[in-house]
Order: sequence, then C-alpha cells, then structure tokens
Amino acid sequence: MIDIIFREATREDTPALAQIRGESSESREYWNNRILGYMNYTHHPHQSLHQRIIYVACADRSIIGFVAGHLTHRYNCDGELQWINVIEDYTRRGIASKLIQILANWFVKQDAYKICVDPGDDAARHFYRVNGAESLNRHWMFWPDIRRIIT
Repeated sequence: MIDIIFREATREDTPALAQIRGESSESREYWNNRILGYMNYTHHPHQSLHQRIIYVACADRSIIGFVAGHLTHRYNCDGELQWINVIEDYTRRGIASKLIQILANWFVKQDAYKICVDPGDDAARHFYRVNGAESLNRHWMFWPDIRRIIT
C-alpha cells in the first residue's frame, strides 16, 4: 500500500498541476497560466472572492491529484470547488473523496457552508452525488451544508 500525503500546494507545484489538468482538456501551458493566475490572485472565477486554496495529494514524492476551492457569491453559495483531478493510475482509491474532505474542512474554517460545483459531465455528477452533493440547477450541484460530509 502506497502512503498518500496531502498538503497545501505551492507555486512550485504549478507545472505538475498543469500536467494533471492538461490530461483532460486544453494544454499544459494553458493550465500552467490559469492555475498560477489562480494562486497569484490574477485569475478570478466568476463572483469569486479573494480567499482560495489548493491542496495536493502526493505518492512517492510525486503529485497525483489536487483540489482547488475559493469563497464566492455565485448562486448564493459561500464557496466553490473549482477543480479536482486525480491521475488515472490512482483513481477509484478514495483520493478524490479525501481531497473533497480536506477542502470541506478549509471551507468550514472560513465559515463557508453552502458550496457549489460545476460537475461538467455525468461521471463527475455521479461522483459528487456519492460525495453528498445535490442538484442546484440544471448544470450545477451543491452541498447545502458542507459540514455534513466531514468525517
């Protein structure tokens, strides 16, 4: 069994995060700029507030996944899960669910309880539903109170 370490991301992690994110859409350069902008507060998702965080999951000193979130006013939510990705070799091991738990704890520390997410596709929608999210509207999902999923 491989030990998974979870920690807050640093700017030095950006190329690894861009590589992971770039496997599903756009280029590594696109994601490098976007993620670095998110970390440097120069890229702002719609209605986002300044407070934001990225956590990474590491195995054997390599980043294998990450989650990003920020405070927001979008859809009357307190926070938004911006991105979550785990490399294919590590999927279905509970790593993404653990990343959501870690982000949920950060949201609670920010007094942010109603959290939204744009699932993007049916597989992601199923994953979020398994992790306690509900439909907010036709495209978005949310946790009415993220504290309910913290174990």
